[in-house]
Amino acid sequence: MANKKDVLIITPSVMVAKGIESILGDMGEFRVAGILSDLDRGNDLRLKNMDIDIVLLDPSVFGYDARGGGKSYFADFTDAPVLALVSAVSDEDILRSYDGCVTLFDAPNVIVRKLRAALETKQDSPKNEGNELSSREKEILICVAKGMLNKEIADLYNLSIYTVITHRKNITRKTGIKTVAGLTVYALLNNLIDINSVE
Repeated sequence: MANKKDVLIITPSVMVAKGIESILGDMGEFRVAGILSDLDRGNDLRLKNMDIDIVLLDPSVFGYDARGGGKSYFADFTDAPVLALVSAVSDEDILRSYDGCVTLFDAPNVIVRKLRAALETKQDSPKNEGNELSSREKEILICVAKGMLNKEIADLYNLSIYTVITHRKNITRKTGIKTVAGLTVYALLNNLIDINSVE
């Protein structure tokens, strides 16, 4: 594949990093452009000079206070999707702050599918989009207004559940509406759904 996407892996485990590098090399769609074992000051400078399409980050690099880092840590360096690389049991609240989640138990094709989904989500919502909902976000909003669960939406559009959650967060951020009832009213007022389609 000529146009491979560059992945940055950040994990203290050399074995995990090399294993993922090998898997991605075999699958052909992604290539590992860099491996970091931590996020010290020297690596901060390297991050600023890297052109990365996607980041796989082990939350354990932030130590016991994994909430202090995560995806938000990279805001100054890149707008690439940041997926949690889970090598142990991790707090669900922490994982929700990422664009997705790859675990050590995922099969190679599942890893590639999750990376692809994170990139597609990023492309669906460009950085300077203002408060305009993307077409995918409108589809998700319609499903939410119809009473569908995240898993049902993910299955319907062949997305990961993390991608659906990310879309829902973007919808909430753009509309300023946090409740399902409020989103339903928004969808009705904007002619995205018909009153008869609401359960």
